[in-house]
Amino acid sequence: MKEKTRVEDVDRNMYDFRYDEEGYYKVDKGLTPAIIEQISKEKNDPEWMLQLRLESLKIYNEMPIPDWGPPLDGLDMDNIVTYVKPNTPMTAKWSEVPDEIKETFEKLGIPQAERESLAGVGAQYDSEIVYHNIREEVAAMGVIYTDLESALWGEYADMIRKHFMKLIPATDHKFMALHGAVWSGGSFVYVPPGVKVEIPLQSYFRLNAPGAGQFEHTLIIVDEGADLHFIEGCSAPKYNIANLHAGCVELYVAKNARLRYSTIENWSKNMYNLNTKRALVEEGARMEWVSGSFGSHTGYLYPMTILKGDYSKCEFTGITFAGKGQNLDTGLKIVHTGKNTTSAVNTKSISKDGGLNTMRSSVLVNASAENAKSTVDCASLMLDDFSCSDTIPVMDIRTQSADIGHEAKIGRISDEAIFYLMSRGIPEEDARAMIVSGFADNVSKELPLEYAIEMNNLIRLEMVGSIG
Repeated sequence: MKEKTRVEDVDRNMYDFRYDEEGYYKVDKGLTPAIIEQISKEKNDPEWMLQLRLESLKIYNEMPIPDWGPPLDGLDMDNIVTYVKPNTPMTAKWSEVPDEIKETFEKLGIPQAERESLAGVGAQYDSEIVYHNIREEVAAMGVIYTDLESALWGEYADMIRKHFMKLIPATDHKFMALHGAVWSGGSFVYVPPGVKVEIPLQSYFRLNAPGAGQFEHTLIIVDEGADLHFIEGCSAPKYNIANLHAGCVELYVAKNARLRYSTIENWSKNMYNLNTKRALVEEGARMEWVSGSFGSHTGYLYPMTILKGDYSKCEFTGITFAGKGQNLDTGLKIVHTGKNTTSAVNTKSISKDGGLNTMRSSVLVNASAENAKSTVDCASLMLDDFSCSDTIPVMDIRTQSADIGHEAKIGRISDEAIFYLMSRGIPEEDARAMIVSGFADNVSKELPLEYAIEMNNLIRLEMVGSIG
């Protein structure tokens, strides 16, 4: 029998820690200041972080559940375990990752993708980073890519304190306050001025425990004139009880820098995915979002971009697939503040077997954003007669010199197109999958080849109902 990780100096009657059958220890359900203090102790937080957690808990207890998305009737926060620690420390050597965890990630293509096409990888299992590594040649350029918790005490501790939950404060909404109280894991990236990282970095998040939440925090700072592509992957097995994902992504893009943030989310259909992402873009800088959202029971996903600097730009390309039992409320928010700022949005949604897709776009052009330009193009494809797709645009224009446009299209697969492909010997199921993959081509072509293949495979699996 494996020796289990010990929790030192824990008053179990007060903090209610326990072991489970897999050899993890976890905080039991519910939240109290004592539990937050113990999580902070386990994390070896600096004092300022403990105070941030406690203040976030206070805000969480005072705020109502958001009313701007689908209902969260099946999510009982009293039955969500907020901290689950794998029985292993973090390592930079893949050989040192325990076999049962290693096997899970190897099925997901890690570390094969790292060897072939990535500059570095971070892998989180439940509430902790279990593996983090960066190529020597990339580290030699001064690029920092590490787990966020270690960075709280390192050379960049002051930088993290300056930026952590400043772009997305706990007061943003109730689940952001929850995140501030119980966050665990995640990555910190810093790219020095002028450095261009030629191949992507990736973090992969696996929530494996039933009835648990995952609350990782990603903080990326791309300094002046630098360039980075960061890929985020997420997955979880299906259980019969609700799981919660309430992570946070804060992105800072400095003058004339460029950041591409790509996400492929393949959560199981018992997941409530309430992730919050935001980018601050300075003068002449460029923010690019590429998003593929699959799985999850209910989703609130609205990445926000603040075009603060003059001539800053944002591009958003995304696709959402909602199948049976799914209610996915997705979209984006763009705030134009600088002069001559530009944003371009191209989203696709697919609904099948009664799935519900709602795409919300919010474009705010402040009075200071003279000559701002924004185009929003939303297309929806419904694969049957009882699925649903809605597009809800909001545009708040406060200057006379802006050029703003919105277009939305909703349609079904053409019977003629299906007949044509079948007449060429292609089975009907494959024909439909081919048409849907073509519909999603604008997203897949923006991804590295192996991730485009993964996304197309997910679409094919969704078409035959094999996911979740």
